[in-house]
Amino acid sequence: MTNDTWNNVRQELLKVVGKNNFSAWIEPIAFDRVDERTAHFHVPTNFIGSWVTNNFGDLILRHLSAHGASADRVVFTVAPRGSAAAAAPANTPAPTPVEPVAAPAPVAAPAPVAAPTPAPATTAAREISGTNLNPNFTFANFVVGKPNELAHAAARRVAETLDVTFNPLFLYGGVGLGKTHLMHAIAWDLQSRFPDAKILYLSAEQFMHRFVRALREQDTFNFKETFRSVDILMVDDVQFIAGKTSTQQEFFHTFNALVEMGKQIVISGDRAPVDMEELDNRIASRLQCGLVVDIHPTDYELRLSVLQHKAEIMGAKYQHITFADGVLEYLAQKISSNVRVLEGALTRLYAFADLVRREVTVDLAKECLTDVLRATDKKVTMDEILKKTCEYYKIRQVDMISQNRQRVIARPRQMAMYLCKRLTTRSLPEIGKKFGGRDHTTILYGVRKIEELMQADSQIAEDAELLRRTLEA
Repeated sequence: MTNDTWNNVRQELLKVVGKNNFSAWIEPIAFDRVDERTAHFHVPTNFIGSWVTNNFGDLILRHLSAHGASADRVVFTVAPRGSAAAAAPANTPAPTPVEPVAAPAPVAAPAPVAAPTPAPATTAAREISGTNLNPNFTFANFVVGKPNELAHAAARRVAETLDVTFNPLFLYGGVGLGKTHLMHAIAWDLQSRFPDAKILYLSAEQFMHRFVRALREQDTFNFKETFRSVDILMVDDVQFIAGKTSTQQEFFHTFNALVEMGKQIVISGDRAPVDMEELDNRIASRLQCGLVVDIHPTDYELRLSVLQHKAEIMGAKYQHITFADGVLEYLAQKISSNVRVLEGALTRLYAFADLVRREVTVDLAKECLTDVLRATDKKVTMDEILKKTCEYYKIRQVDMISQNRQRVIARPRQMAMYLCKRLTTRSLPEIGKKFGGRDHTTILYGVRKIEELMQADSQIAEDAELLRRTLEA
C-alpha cells in the first residue's frame, strides 16, 4: 500500500462521511505503513485516533481492502512531534486510549469513555484524572441554532483561555437541550489547549456523594484539597443539591475559594438560580454574579439541522440505507420535545430500516415511531389551555389575563399556569407573556401553589387531572 492508495481511499471517504466529518476526523490522518497485515496511521491526538477507531475504523478497513491493501486491521498512533499530522485543530478534544481495529464487524454507537489526564502526584490530581467525559460531546458535534447560539458562544469563549471570562458561567434549560453537551465540550477543548490544566467535571449528585464520603471517613481535608486545587470546576445539574443544607454550605465555601483564586467555574441547572427556591440564597446570589444563559426549546430549523448532522454520521455506518425526500423534515416537524428524543427516534429508524431492508419513507417512519409520534400528537397549546380552563371554571378569558386578584379568578389562573408549565415546552417568561405580561416569578409561584394545593385539597387535584385528560384527549 502507498500514499496514493490512501489518497484514493480518502476521496471515497469524503463522499461517504460528508464534508464536515471528513475535515474533522479523516483529513488529519496520515498514512504510515502496512506491517504484518496491519495498516498504521498517524493522528494528531489520541482522541482523534479513538474517535476514528470507534466510528470509522471498519469503514476505512473496507475501503482499504477494496483497493487491494493487505490489511486485517488498522492502528492509529500519535504522530511524532514536528510531523505534519501532529498539528491538531484548535478545538480538538483531549486524549483517550486508542484500541486497534480488527476485521470488519457491525459498528455500534460508542459508549462514553473515561478521559484520562497525565497521572499527577497529588491526591487532588488523582481525583481529577478520574473524570468521565463523553467523546461524542464536542463543539464539532454541537449543532448551533437560534435557541442555543448564545449558550454556544459563551461556552466557546470560556474554552478559549484559562483566564476567567464569566465567573461563573451558568447554563440552564430543559431536558435534552444540550447543557451537558456544552459542558463536556468546554472540558475537551480546554484539555486540548492546556494539557497541564486541572479540570474537574462532575454532577452535583457526585459532589454530594464525595462530600458525604469525606465526612464518613473523616477525610474532609483531602476533599477540600481536591476541589480547591483545580483550575476549572464544572458542576452539572446543580439543582440536585437544593435543600441539602450541609452540601450547599460546602459548595458555597468551595465556590468562594475558587473565585478568590481567580479560577473558572461552569455550572448547569434546569432552572435559573432565582427560580430554585430551595437553593441557599447566598449560592443563588453568587451564581447570578456571572453570566446566566437560558438554552431555549428547539425550533424547527435547529431540529432539522440536528437530524441532518446525525444522519451524516449514521449514514457512514449504514451505507445501504437510503432516505426518501421529506423524511427528516417530517421528523423535525412532528418531534419537538427535545434533541435527545429526536436523535433517539432517528437511531431507531436506522436500526429498523436495517432489519427490514427497506428504504426509509415517511410511511416507514410512522410505522416505526408510532409511540413517539403518538406522544407528540397529544401536544397542546397555551391557547387551548386558556380556553379549556375558562370553560371548566366558567370565567372569561379576558379575566384570566387581567390583574383581577379575586380568588374566583386567581385560582383558575394559577391552574392554567400550572397546566402550561406541565403540558407545553414553553419557558416561564413565555408563559408570563401569555398571561398579560406577568413576570416569570409570578408564573413559578402559581405553578408551585397548585402543586401544594394538589397535595392538600382533593378537589384541586381532581380539577387538574380532569383538565389534563380533556386537553390530551
